[in-house]
Amino acid sequence: MISWIKGELVTTWQTNNKFYILINCQGLGYEIQILESTIVDLNKDKTQEKEVILWLKHIKKEDSDSLYGFISKDQRDFFIQILNIKGIGSQIGMSLLNKFSLSQLMNAITSNDKKLIGSVQGIGLKMTERIILELKNKVTTKQIEKEKLNRNNFLIENTELNSIFKDIDLTLQSLNYPKKEIKDLLPKLINEIKNNKNSTIEKNSITFENLLKEAMNYLD
Repeated sequence: MISWIKGELVTTWQTNNKFYILINCQGLGYEIQILESTIVDLNKDKTQEKEVILWLKHIKKEDSDSLYGFISKDQRDFFIQILNIKGIGSQIGMSLLNKFSLSQLMNAITSNDKKLIGSVQGIGLKMTERIILELKNKVTTKQIEKEKLNRNNFLIENTELNSIFKDIDLTLQSLNYPKKEIKDLLPKLINEIKNNKNSTIEKNSITFENLLKEAMNYLD
């Protein structure tokens, strides 16, 4: 079983909505499907030779062998958990990780956010419910606490944003939105800003008014 690779970047390319990399490892060329975020990072500086390290999932079928590569072990392990769900294939797993960060997906699973999971093309309501049901107990307390710490550190480093979210929390409560729904929602908004993965929240529009409107749209 191939679980990890280190080698020289040869080239990257895109075929439809799939992203690939070719790595030279000791004279052998390994073709690996990767995430869009990985290919963007690799293509930032094309003037230097790059040594690439990826965590791998090797999928062997009767008529093909495929490698899927990830920058972090956590991404790779989440991908494997997705594949263990009946009826879900590799491209659904890659689509989830292409559209959302790992922290967003874990928060969606723990907070039963069917809207976020179901927004990925090819995932209907039944599949969304199956993903949440089967992965909820596998998202460990350690992972959740790690994400919570990352969010808190992000807010500490961004004092103005921290103040905005405190005001949003108080405002939503004054508008009689349920406290539990507010508590579940605010971490999602923080992660979307932190990971810059949601086109509806642009960096130049992060104001109290815009974020409150976004929060109310979610809660309504």
